[in-house]
Amino acid sequence: MARQARYDRPTLLNKAISLFWDRGYHGSSMKQIEQALDLRPGSIYAAFGSKDGLFAEALATYADQGRQELMGYLESSESIVDGLQTYLRAMAGTASASADKPARACMIIKTLLESSRTHPELAGQAEQILADVRKALAEALEQAKMAGELADHTDCERLARLIQAQIVGLRSMAERGLSPEELTELASDVSAILDAYRARH
Repeated sequence: MARQARYDRPTLLNKAISLFWDRGYHGSSMKQIEQALDLRPGSIYAAFGSKDGLFAEALATYADQGRQELMGYLESSESIVDGLQTYLRAMAGTASASADKPARACMIIKTLLESSRTHPELAGQAEQILADVRKALAEALEQAKMAGELADHTDCERLARLIQAQIVGLRSMAERGLSPEELTELASDVSAILDAYRARH
């Protein structure tokens, strides 16, 4: 009978996400990866091929979790704009760095900055993730515009870039040690940007 693996891949990837977000690619040694995943080197290489392979899959999982989170807010709200605003305000809670729920945009931006010269493949993956997020925001905004939630003159691509820039800024500000109250105020101010684009009925 074949020996059954004593771990499941999603659990390993979530552990890797926490480690890589905290220490980055270069700051995470194989010894630290072994300890975080509670696996021997041979098992790690058998499962992911290499440190690069593990990081790439962890980053992809991280991005997918963020996409699912955004879609959850959009699908559970009465309108797309309301869902986006709720999502943005909720970042006051998720922007704070913690072992179990790191800030997604921070990991993506950190990867881009850290790997642009040393690991172009990982940097390219981070660039693509940011482009996909911007596309998802633009598509949601276009739907809101078609539904009459946004003014007809709204440039949804441009607004998506603005919102993404604000998200990145909010995550970065969280790393500076802002208090929960300050983060809540900042997230509220970011979400209020959308009010200026609402259709006037």
